[in-house]
Amino acid sequence: MTDVLVAGGGLAGLVAARHLAADGFDVTVFEKEPTVGGRVRTTREDGFTYDRGFQVVFDSYPAVQRELDVDGLDLRQFAPGATLARPGERSVISDPLRDPRTMTQTLFNREITVGDKLRVLQLRRELAGREEADIFDPAGPDRTIEAALADRGFSRAFGQRFVAPFYGGITLDRSLSTDARIFEYTFARLTDGSAAVPADGMSAIPEQLARRAREAGARIETGETVESIESDGVGEAAKTGDDVAVTVDGETITAAGAVVATDPGTAADLTGVETPTEYRGCTTVYASLPSGTPLDTGRRLLLNVEDDRPNHVAPMSAVAPEYAPAGQQLLAATFLGVPDADDETLFEETRDALSQWYPERSFGDLEHRRTERVPFAQIDQPPGFQSGLPDPDEPDGSVVLAGDYTRWSSIQSALESGRIAADRVTDAS
Repeated sequence: MTDVLVAGGGLAGLVAARHLAADGFDVTVFEKEPTVGGRVRTTREDGFTYDRGFQVVFDSYPAVQRELDVDGLDLRQFAPGATLARPGERSVISDPLRDPRTMTQTLFNREITVGDKLRVLQLRRELAGREEADIFDPAGPDRTIEAALADRGFSRAFGQRFVAPFYGGITLDRSLSTDARIFEYTFARLTDGSAAVPADGMSAIPEQLARRAREAGARIETGETVESIESDGVGEAAKTGDDVAVTVDGETITAAGAVVATDPGTAADLTGVETPTEYRGCTTVYASLPSGTPLDTGRRLLLNVEDDRPNHVAPMSAVAPEYAPAGQQLLAATFLGVPDADDETLFEETRDALSQWYPERSFGDLEHRRTERVPFAQIDQPPGFQSGLPDPDEPDGSVVLAGDYTRWSSIQSALESGRIAADRVTDAS
C-alpha cells in the first residue's frame, strides 16, 4: 500500500515527498506535466536558456539553505543594487557595504537624495538578522510598501524611482500596494545574500529536489493527473480501511494520507477549501544581442524609472554566461501582467526602451527569441492578505495542503510549506 500520495510535483510537493520518504512513508508523487517543477521551469533552445518568465532564487532564504544543495546548483549571482535607466541617462545605485567599488557611483547618484541613501543604511541596520516569523508577525501593522516607506521618512521620489521598479520585479506590483512585510523580509535577505540563478537555469532547482526525493525512496510519476480526492475513509478507501482515495487518470488508489501541492485553483477543486483567486502575472520577452554591444550593467538589473514598458531588463548572460551561446548575450525584459499586445509589439517596445536608455548604441541587431506569458505567477498580496489564506490542515480528513499560497508567494514559502505539510502528515500518523 502507498502510505502517502502527493498531488503536484512543484517545489512544495517535492520537498514534502522527500521528507515523508525519509520518515519511512511509502510516497508517490503525481505530476500532470511531463516534467516536475510547477511554475519553476526552463526551456533550452539553440544554446539559449529561457526560464518560464524572469525568476531568481534568494540564496539567503533559510529554506533554500535547508532544503537544497546550494553548492550543487552552481549559482550565478546578480550584483547588488540596480542600474536606473531613463531616456538618455543611466546611473547606478548599490550597496557600498557589499560592493565597495560602487561607492562613488552610489554616493553621487542624482536619482536618490542623500537623505534617502542614509535612510537605506538605517533600514539595513533595522532589518539585519530579523527572522521571517518576526517580520510576518500578524500582530504587526498592516500597511502597504508605500506607507512603510513614508513612515520611515523616505521621499516619494525614492519609492517611485527605485523601489517601484525593483519591487515590481519581486511582487509584480509597481504601485507599492503590496503588504510591507514582503518588502521588509526580502530586503533583509538581500542584505545578507544575493538574487541568483543556477547555471543550468531555474529548473535545476526542482530537478535537484526530485533527485533528492527519489534518493529518499519516493516515486515520482509525471504525465499523471490527479482528478479527485475523497477523504475520511469513504468510497473506495472505506473498503480497504484507508483514509483517502485518489483518482489518477481514471484509476482509484487508496492511501493513509495525501498532500495536495497543486496550484491554488486545482487545490480548491480537489479539496473544497477556499483558496486565493486573485493573481498577478507577468510577461517576459527574451531577446539576444551580439556580444559586441555591451550594456555595461555590471550584472545588475536595468530598472525603468519612467514607466513599466518594460518594468526592467535583466542581463541574463552577463549574470550567467551559460544562458547564451558564444558570441551572443541574452536579455530578459519583463512586463507586469499579461498585456494584450502581441509578441512583436512587446519586443519592439523593448528595443525602443533600450535605444532610449543607450542613445550611443545601436540595437538593430537585437533579435526576438521567445516570449513567456505567465498569467499566474503569484497570488495578490495586499496588506493583511495572510489572514485569508488557508491553513495546511484545512481540508477534511487526512489531506494536507502545500504551496506558497498558504504563506506568501516566494520560493522560500514553497519550500517551507512542503516541509510543514510533511510534518503535519507525520504528526497525524
